[in-house]
Amino acid sequence: MDITLVWFAIIGLGVLLYVVLDGFDLGIGILFPFIRAKAERDTMMNTVAPVWDGNETWMVLGGAGLFAAFPLAYATILSALYMPITLMALALIFRGVSFEFRFKMSRLQKCWDYAFMWGSILSAFFQGVVLGAVIQGIKTTEGIFSGETFDWLTPFTVLTGIGVVVMYATLGCAWLIYKTTDHLQQKMYRAMPKILMMLLGIFALVLIASVWVQPSIVERWFVASHRIYFGLLVIITLFMFGWIFRAVQQQKERQPFIYTILLLLVAFISLLLSIFPYIIPPSIDIWQAAAPRSSQVFTLIGALIFIPMIIAYSLFSYWVFRGKVRVGDSGYH
Repeated sequence: MDITLVWFAIIGLGVLLYVVLDGFDLGIGILFPFIRAKAERDTMMNTVAPVWDGNETWMVLGGAGLFAAFPLAYATILSALYMPITLMALALIFRGVSFEFRFKMSRLQKCWDYAFMWGSILSAFFQGVVLGAVIQGIKTTEGIFSGETFDWLTPFTVLTGIGVVVMYATLGCAWLIYKTTDHLQQKMYRAMPKILMMLLGIFALVLIASVWVQPSIVERWFVASHRIYFGLLVIITLFMFGWIFRAVQQQKERQPFIYTILLLLVAFISLLLSIFPYIIPPSIDIWQAAAPRSSQVFTLIGALIFIPMIIAYSLFSYWVFRGKVRVGDSGYH
């Protein structure tokens, strides 16, 4: 068995679950500026208050897995991107603190509202910047980062940063349609088509720009034998958008959230197929960055023990706090 491939799949699963689960609760904060009523803001926070910290466990798993199984990639990526990663972490801290303090410090509630909004927006934006920096490539010499401090800051990474903010806003809007009722739910039904149109435009721009900044993507998708797969992914993506639009128009409650997750899954698979087997495009593949096999086997045993525990904890949390959250409910706090 190729342990390196197994670890790549585990890290990919961790990143995907983090993006889906923390994506919709970051989306709540991104949508906060568009909702003025205090009671509705309380309801929005209460839909994610019991689960948001558990959602972030998957980010820890992804980072720890990268350190354990691909130390070369861990060192190179952190050296190249320490500034946006640090800014993302600071934004997440402000956002996390606001969950507890906002409900207890009524005099400073507006300050904590701003901490929640900007913590959510900036953490999503810098996640997108990191994603864009990896896609555009990291300059290395003999496996060591040899670029400049601000190589990560380009028009392309700003575009991917905005793209992730819009993607999380879409997830958050679909989550609120599923979890809320009445006036707040109707607001989300009206907002969803506008956010979807923005997301469709961002998807198109990122696709065009990716081809421009990373020539290997052109070589991967536009050779004659691969064009059909590229075309299929584009068609599936357009169908997903169509299904979400129709579900929102028919005021379905669960389908917009399910279809948005599927849309994100298609985008994630497309990204992996665009860069695999490189973990640091365009020069270092997963086998070059891998830890010794004995280290990977040892850490894999720990992962196989703890991952089922995390999944069980997460499922139990969502089951306990299932159901609608209504304006005026006492909530989690």
